[in-house]
Amino acid sequence: MDTILRVNDLHVSFRARGGEVQAVRGVNFEVKKGEAVAIVGESGSGKSVTAQSIMRLLPSPPSFVKQGSIEFMGRNLVDATEAEMEAIRGKEIGMIFQDPMTSLNPTMTIGHQITEGLIKHQGMNRSEARERALELLRLVGIPNPEARFGQYPHNFSGGMRQRAMIAIALSCNPALLIADEPTTALDVTIQAQIMQLMKDLQQKFGTSIILITHDLGVVADMCDKVIVMYGGQVVETGTKWDIFAKPQHPYTRGLLRSMPRLDLPKGEPLVPIDGTPPDLLAPPVGCAFCARCEHAMEVCLNHDPELVPVGENGQTAKCWLHHPLAKEVQA
Repeated sequence: MDTILRVNDLHVSFRARGGEVQAVRGVNFEVKKGEAVAIVGESGSGKSVTAQSIMRLLPSPPSFVKQGSIEFMGRNLVDATEAEMEAIRGKEIGMIFQDPMTSLNPTMTIGHQITEGLIKHQGMNRSEARERALELLRLVGIPNPEARFGQYPHNFSGGMRQRAMIAIALSCNPALLIADEPTTALDVTIQAQIMQLMKDLQQKFGTSIILITHDLGVVADMCDKVIVMYGGQVVETGTKWDIFAKPQHPYTRGLLRSMPRLDLPKGEPLVPIDGTPPDLLAPPVGCAFCARCEHAMEVCLNHDPELVPVGENGQTAKCWLHHPLAKEVQA
């Protein structure tokens, strides 16, 4: 498969009153055509900052790209002008945001918000754009699209608003779709419907997807590859089978242990990850997870490990436990 997105050594910081907040610290990954990639981790791990950096949606100042590149279909988005990014956003890269109520314009009808991108990026006239918008509303499962076309976001339920957001994001058939916590504000039944809708649309159009989430449960059926982030860094990567069956980083194992599971005995308590994420205003010198890790060693405190191969399928982990001289740990 062709690689359509490659993020190389990305560092993104924010200027704050107390100093520099190093939100993303040396992130590397790639997305191939038609592939679904999940980026998972706790709040504050750098997932959304990474996604918004790809779209160049972070206000600057206070944010700035300290170093690195974001190569999308041969172009470095870090160096792109705002005019170039306006041509890319919506047309080549679509985005679904966490809360559709704050992402949709409350003063514009849903139909207007879909047709706006079609007229701008696809050169359609209003009649053509309306027909395409109605087709998209049907595609994402919104009933009676002719009536819904002229309604406002407040006339829609939470699940319907998210479907409308997906219709807007897919309107110009983008090569890449970024979904930032798309089901957080929805109940479990609607979550499942939205994830299935995204999966169906991916298979139908061959769209590449980056799914940002803190919930490993929504990843299992949706994604091909998983990237685990912690403290602004990638700490583990692998196929979903490797990540779920044989996680190689203590943080990933902690995330899996903290998930409710049907195969556990009734009443079995969940195991939380003790402690709190690191302060990225003054990030640790060594491993970012050291203070919360049950297997921490002296080397973890003073030296940051590298992301190294740990499996047969390209799985990698950023942990000193994979050093030949490290102690044996029973996963």
